[in-house]
Amino acid sequence: MAGSAVGAAVLILAALFPVLSPPKTLAGARLALDWGGVAALAALLAAFLLARKAAPADWRSELPDGVRPYFAKGPLASFALGISSGFPFAMIGATLTTRLAQTGIDKSTVTAFTLAILVYNFKFLWAWIVDGVPIPLLGRLGQRVSWLIVAGALVIAATLNLALVVPDPANIWPTVTAAVLMGAAGATYDIVIDGYRIEVLQPHELGYGSGMSQYGWRIGSVAAGAIALVVAGRSGWEIGYGVCAVFALPAILTGLIVGEPERRREPAERRSVATVAAAIWKPFVQFFAREGALIVLLFIVVHKIGDTLANLTFRLLFNDLGFSNDEIAFYDVSLGFLAYMLGIFLGGVLYARMGMKRSVMLSLVLMAVSNLSFAGLAVAGHSNIGMAAAIGFENIASGIGGVVVIAYFSALTDLRFTAAQYALISAGASIVGRFVTGTTAGSLIKAMGYVDFYLFTTLIALPGVVLYWWMMRSGLVDRSIGSAGQGG
Repeated sequence: MAGSAVGAAVLILAALFPVLSPPKTLAGARLALDWGGVAALAALLAAFLLARKAAPADWRSELPDGVRPYFAKGPLASFALGISSGFPFAMIGATLTTRLAQTGIDKSTVTAFTLAILVYNFKFLWAWIVDGVPIPLLGRLGQRVSWLIVAGALVIAATLNLALVVPDPANIWPTVTAAVLMGAAGATYDIVIDGYRIEVLQPHELGYGSGMSQYGWRIGSVAAGAIALVVAGRSGWEIGYGVCAVFALPAILTGLIVGEPERRREPAERRSVATVAAAIWKPFVQFFAREGALIVLLFIVVHKIGDTLANLTFRLLFNDLGFSNDEIAFYDVSLGFLAYMLGIFLGGVLYARMGMKRSVMLSLVLMAVSNLSFAGLAVAGHSNIGMAAAIGFENIASGIGGVVVIAYFSALTDLRFTAAQYALISAGASIVGRFVTGTTAGSLIKAMGYVDFYLFTTLIALPGVVLYWWMMRSGLVDRSIGSAGQGG
């Protein structure tokens, strides 16, 4: 009980560590980033302490009613899982973009590297393996726990491999290969993590668990990105990437401490060719057999096109506007972190007050118009106030969406095929935006300029908003819920 209480305190302190006012000197910026490193380490410690499987403790009953659900076993486990889920994305997303840009790689080549992230969108092709294929020896720990260990080890190996590859404009393919391997390892880890998270949460905890998962995801991605930037500035990118491998550990520790989820439904034995084939197609047959499944999938695919297309180009904008590594780390990391935390908190409040359907609708509108703030930043130029405003608005909107939209997507799954179906859902959620980013974003920015580009990303987000409004009015949102979102 004492350890859990200490963990809760450390988690709160970790969220409050980033400096709240912009640094006036380079030394001040580095001091702020040093505090960010302390916050990251504190968050890792909190993840370990808070994920422990223990008997109900008295300290939970003393918490305010609005806070208590977040400190149940499932949501706390979701927080630790989120840390490990977030950092691989950062390693091949914004951090690699900055590394390549500073190496002198052309913009079109830099944005093409987002195709490594596109690997995440094909994870449904092998998600059935995670659901049904046991790991020899380690399988005694349980299907989910054993796969957490194996996938976590793959992520650590991929991170170290990416650290050792030096980008070369004359021969970029070794870096491309390392980035794709990192994407494949991170996607596999996500399959296990998402399945574990949904199954460890009760239906009434999906909103709280989604919020805690997003807290963890943001801490993992932001802390890893900040540490990589700071260490790279002092010891080189190889060391910067290498030290971030530690962020794979919280999910593994959660599995070992909490154990197999109570709601997990073991699939039938899959020893023959027929049963293996059934394991591959049954999750998808069950999903598409539902009423309106194709419309739901269409919404999943289009709802975040504009947001995804814009998000993966922010670091290019910052670099072209002349922001330094320390300024990017402070505003995009520290300030962005606090804004995202606020957004997650607001998302939880909105989910409780407005319900799932209306809160999802509001979040879609906010995420669509948040891209306008970066058009404003492009007009303002190198403006600290403009950067703070743009990053603040975007992260608050993303934080709200991260709670309510993920809660809806989690509720869509069937407990017999949790990992496979959520892999399909999460893959579809950003595949178009990531593909367009990797193939045309650099060229679009060159042709349109940053202002028109971000106006364009706002415009193409509107079809998802309209489609969800129709789904609400027709009752399709309610009818699309799977067994993971029923009962409890």
